[in-house]
Amino acid sequence: MKEGNVVLTPLPQSDGKIKNRPAIILREMPLFGDFLVCGVSTQVHQLAPDFDESITSQDNDFQASGLIADSVIRLGFLAVLPSKNIIGSIGDISSERHKRLLERLSAFLVAPFKN
Repeated sequence: MKEGNVVLTPLPQSDGKIKNRPAIILREMPLFGDFLVCGVSTQVHQLAPDFDESITSQDNDFQASGLIADSVIRLGFLAVLPSKNIIGSIGDISSERHKRLLERLSAFLVAPFKN
């Protein structure tokens, strides 16, 4: 597994159930080889503007992603997973998209707190 892979992994859902879902590997964490991932959802109406990112069949990296429907990459749905929990890779996003996601998440994390 590597950064930018689209993987299939068990993730907790809002109803508490765990389902196999696609996720993007954002970073490999130091020391233990765990991965920081963000979830991918076909619920495109849940896109958080200026934060999440959509990926559609019109995008250059859609086919390589292995996704089967227009989706939203949800930066607000983060998890750290051990590599043993990842079922496998289904594709990759472009290095440009991966970099954009990291930059957007980083900017959000260092932005001043808003009350």
